[in-house]
Amino acid sequence: MTILTHKKTNAVRIMEGYKVPFELIEYEIDEVELSAEDAAAKTHVPEEQTFKTLCVRGDKSGVIMVCVPGGRELDLKALAHISANKRTELVKLSEVTKLTGYVRGGCSPIGAKKNYPIYIDKSALNFDFILINAGERGLLFKLNPNDFINASKAIVSDIIR
Repeated sequence: MTILTHKKTNAVRIMEGYKVPFELIEYEIDEVELSAEDAAAKTHVPEEQTFKTLCVRGDKSGVIMVCVPGGRELDLKALAHISANKRTELVKLSEVTKLTGYVRGGCSPIGAKKNYPIYIDKSALNFDFILINAGERGLLFKLNPNDFINASKAIVSDIIR
């Protein structure tokens, strides 16, 4: 694990514009195992503090970026309810890059091609810091969850099972 100050993805530039403190953490990726659980192990941060970004589509809202802790599953029904949709579903992997500009394992809730709504599980508030993708495989933001929520206007809700 390396702490960086020089990587400039679109997500990093946007977060810098928000003027919130963060660190960038880089870790060696495994092309086969692109998961929050793997990122947690390689950065020595618990899975529940290492958030993965999922790209979801609601039947009314369209695309939503959702942040949930590693090792946990998104509750699609809870997300549908809180986002005023009748149903939500994960976006097909083949569509993620086209919709967000990001690749699998490098999807950040910040800096997608469009300004999609962001939802984050309320468990993030249990920690002084969380890790969340910074727009590139093997690159993570380390930041206070309240700073992330305030800057990104993320909606906090109970969305995991």
